[in-house]
Amino acid sequence: MINMKTRFTVLFLIIFSSFVFSQGKIEIGKKIPEITMLKADGTPFSSSSLKGKLVLIDFWATWCSPCVEEQPELKNLYEAYSEQVKNNAFEILGVSLDRNKESWQKAIDRFAISWIQISDLKFWKSPVAKAYEVDELPFNVIIDGQGTIIAKNLHGTDLREFLKKNLK
Repeated sequence: MINMKTRFTVLFLIIFSSFVFSQGKIEIGKKIPEITMLKADGTPFSSSSLKGKLVLIDFWATWCSPCVEEQPELKNLYEAYSEQVKNNAFEILGVSLDRNKESWQKAIDRFAISWIQISDLKFWKSPVAKAYEVDELPFNVIIDGQGTIIAKNLHGTDLREFLKKNLK
């Protein structure tokens, strides 16, 4: 028969381990996983090259209606903060979960997207989507210059206000 102290210890370990393992990697205050993919033009890209900048990492796809609707707003924000982009203080990184390069490139051209666009064209099977715990689109994280997540899943007015406050 198991004594009370042993039961308590086992219960504590079960609760503690479920808490530890349920903690996501993509939480405010945590460092982002490195992203290494190809840009739309086929050149390699690594997220560590953005060190020192406030970065909006935008997960999207051409087959996602809300994502497509959000692109003109992102373009407006990118243009509004063009001085910060020029001064290496801000960047948007678009991570596409498309699987068709032609559709992805057409969307980039149609919206005249001038910020960095990358993809591995693996759809939901992308290791980056898994690493970032992306389970719906659009999804984004904002990181500081050291790669620490400072905001997560901001859109519309919330995103505009956050950038206004953090990019003076």
